[in-house]
Amino acid sequence: MARESLPLVVDDLSTFTKSLRTQLLAHPATPGHQTLLNMLARAAGHRNLQMLKARPPALPRTTTPARAEHSDIVRRTLRLFDDQGRLQRLPVKRSLQLMALWGLWMRFDAKRPYREREVNQILTAWHCFGDYCTLRRDLVTQSLMARTTDSSVYTKLPARPGEDAMALMRALRQLGG
Repeated sequence: MARESLPLVVDDLSTFTKSLRTQLLAHPATPGHQTLLNMLARAAGHRNLQMLKARPPALPRTTTPARAEHSDIVRRTLRLFDDQGRLQRLPVKRSLQLMALWGLWMRFDAKRPYREREVNQILTAWHCFGDYCTLRRDLVTQSLMARTTDSSVYTKLPARPGEDAMALMRALRQLGG
């Protein structure tokens, strides 16, 4: 039998794992191959493996709203974000990193202090590569956020984004984020 590539997207890994664990514990014996495949599909929110296979193929990723009036750096930075406005990867080029930070800075409320855990949660929700520490540190070093000397309380600093950063933030808001 030929191997078939079937992407499995999991929105919440914790919920997926709990569902899979519950199914495995409820099963009387070690599940067979097909049963295990169905369990995985159910844990991901599908009725069974056949329903997972029957779902329409994922459409090619549409480009983010990078209209012609955006500058080159805004268009390149927007490509780093997914369709929900989450940063997919940290770019190597520092100018793109700094632009991407504006997309994270906009996720914080200027009127309230944040505990470190809250900052980590917000950053985790708005990026996909699992390095909230670097993002948090960069926000502080670029004077977009401030923290107390013991790093227990963070605040969003008032900043004046440039024209490119404003265009980036408007485009990210249009993504629904």
